[in-house]
Order: sequence, then C-alpha cells, then structure tokens
Amino acid sequence: MISRALAAVHPLKSTFSIRSSPFSSSIPIPNRDKEILERLKHKDWLTPKEATNLLNSLINPSSSLPFFNLYSSRYDFDPNEPFYVSLITKLAQSNNLTPIHTLHQSLKLHRPQRRRFSDHFFFTLIRTYSHTFHRIDHALHTLLDMPSFHCSPSPRTFNFLLNLLVNSKLYDVVHRVYLAAPELGVDLDACSLNILIKGLCARGELNAAFKVFDEFPKLGIEPNARTFATLMKGLCEKGMVEEAFGLLERMEESGVCVDVVVFNVLIGGLRKKGRVEEGKKLLEGMVGRGCYPNAGSYNEVLCGFVEEKRFGEAKEVLEKMGLEGFVPSYVAYKGLVLGFCERGLVWDVDWALRGMVRQGFVPRMGMWKRVVKCVVSQEMSCVCVCVDDILKDEQRENVSNRCDGG
Repeated sequence: MISRALAAVHPLKSTFSIRSSPFSSSIPIPNRDKEILERLKHKDWLTPKEATNLLNSLINPSSSLPFFNLYSSRYDFDPNEPFYVSLITKLAQSNNLTPIHTLHQSLKLHRPQRRRFSDHFFFTLIRTYSHTFHRIDHALHTLLDMPSFHCSPSPRTFNFLLNLLVNSKLYDVVHRVYLAAPELGVDLDACSLNILIKGLCARGELNAAFKVFDEFPKLGIEPNARTFATLMKGLCEKGMVEEAFGLLERMEESGVCVDVVVFNVLIGGLRKKGRVEEGKKLLEGMVGRGCYPNAGSYNEVLCGFVEEKRFGEAKEVLEKMGLEGFVPSYVAYKGLVLGFCERGLVWDVDWALRGMVRQGFVPRMGMWKRVVKCVVSQEMSCVCVCVDDILKDEQRENVSNRCDGG
C-alpha cells in the first residue's frame, strides 16, 4: 500500500541529488556567528545540548551550514534529535532545501545505531518540506518512510499530511494514504475521517462522503461538529439546503453541540439559494440555541442582501455589525458602494466609503471611477434642475409683464 502511494506521486519526484558534502557554503558571517564558529575550533568537549544551544544562538540562519561542517569534524560530534530539529529549522529559515533533503537521505542511509527519532522530528521535517518549500513529494515520502526509522506517525502528523493532500487536490493520493494508515501504525481519529470527508465533498462525491460518515460507529469514533459542518457544506454547495437542515436535526438529536461554523454554513447555503430572509432569521435565532454569531455569520447575511440589491436592509445589517464590534468584509463594502452608486444615493455612497476607510480598506481605482461618475452625474442633475427652474420662473415673469403691459 505504501509503495502504491509513493508511485502515485511520481510526477512530483525531487530533482535534487544527494551530494557528498552539502554543508559547505561561502556566505558573509556576522561577528557574533564568527565567535560561535571559533568556539567549535577549540578542543573543549561539547555535549549535544551545548552544541544545540550554540546552533540556536546563530544570528544568520545561513551560518548553520559552516557550523555543521565544523561540528561534524570534531571528535565529540554526537548530534541528537533536538540538534537535528534545530538544524532543519535554521536551514529552512535560510531557505536552503538541498542540505535538508541531503541530511534526511543521509540519516536514512547511515542511520546512527544509538539514535531513535521521534514523531516530533518527522513532523518538523514534513512541515518544513510542505510549508517552507512547497514540496509535497518530500513531505509524503517522509511520512511513508517513517516505519523504516522504527517510528509510527502520530495522528497529528498523519492528519497534517492528509489535510495537505486534500488542500492540494491530490484526491487519489489522499485515498491511498488513508488506506495505508494501518500499515503505518496510525490510530485513526475523528479528524482523520473529517479530512477524508472534506476531500470527498470537495470532489463532489457526497455518497462516498456519507459512507465514510457511516464508518464512525464501526470504528468506535464519535462524529463532532466539524464532521457535520463539512457534510452540510457539501450538501449546500450542491443546492441541497433542506438535506443540510436535516443533518442539523440529526446533529442535535445525537447531542453534538452546534457551533457557529455549522450555522454559518447553513446561512451561506440559504444565501446561495436566494433565501436571505431565512438566513437573517437563523442568524437572529442563534443566541436562543446557545451559540453566538461571529463576523462570518453577519457577513453571509450582509452579502446576501447586497447580492439581491436590497441595500437598505444591507445598511441595517452593517450598522448592527458596527454596534457588535464586527468588521464587514471588503466584498460587502464594495457591493454596497457600487449599489448606492447605481441608484445615485450620493450621501449613502459617502457613508459607506467613510466606513470602509475606517476599517482599513482601500477602495481601488475602478470603485473610485464609479463614485466620481455618480457624484458628477448627481451634481449635473441638480444643475439641470436649477437651470430648468430658473427658465420656468423667467418665462412666468415675462408672461406676467406682457399681461401687465397689455
């Protein structure tokens, strides 16, 4: 199973090769770092902890390369896991992937007899590969290779990688890695199943997602609010809002606490169906059901009113958000400003723009053009009305004069 998962990402294989001496580099070294490097040239004995403290004291992360070069040439060279974790962290800070990968491969090929690496070491490595260098291939190989180091991934490490694959839309790999969990020695938890459901929903495979949902009791795992929220979101994206509310009832009957994420998903589902009024009522009833709305709850309703061009009601929601201390989204403000412009409501445009700027949003050029066009057209309308009134008054005066003269 592991070999199949590795084969599934063959297009992502690394282009880096293992070098015999990767830890050499010509870089400018700060004076403080030079002092630390000079310390390594002394013959005094360094414990692994002292070596790690010196490594962590380096100012320039790039100095970690010459540091390792000097330390590895000493008789007391005895790096432990904390040292390797610090070294990987420093190399990542210097944006240097090649030595990290080479070190990883070297540890695999020439594993120290007395050294065992914990899940924390591999989690650091996986997170570094994925977050710093965006190398999912290296991260995946690291996870699947952990048993060869006599270490099983913790649920945290396994779920981190599983979620990374889902977010990267590598759904086929997700399924294979999930199936490899027993071989890796991973104890699956609710988070693992939730991530799998998330991937299936994102792929539009709702039936498969509900099959995974049915596996919870078989595995002795209780579904949580995130489980229901993920399924509800998948249903709402398919326009199946009623089914999503059916899950809400099932959730409450099961005694699972309904949180704000669940309500926001349902309000968003109603918004997509054009049922904004129902979304507003759901928002107003949240407190009575033991849950307090957040900025996302209000923004769903606000954007719904804006999309339906019900700007008066949108303005009321925005004002209430201000009283509650919530910040409307840029998209909501933009929709309001442009909506007021379409209707020529100059004072409302001014009100919305001032609120937008107070929240730290910067209107873009396209918006300013619409605002200026609105203001100018309204000013021109006022001028035309004034001129028309003047002409009418003048005509009435001329007629009156003629009558008097006659």
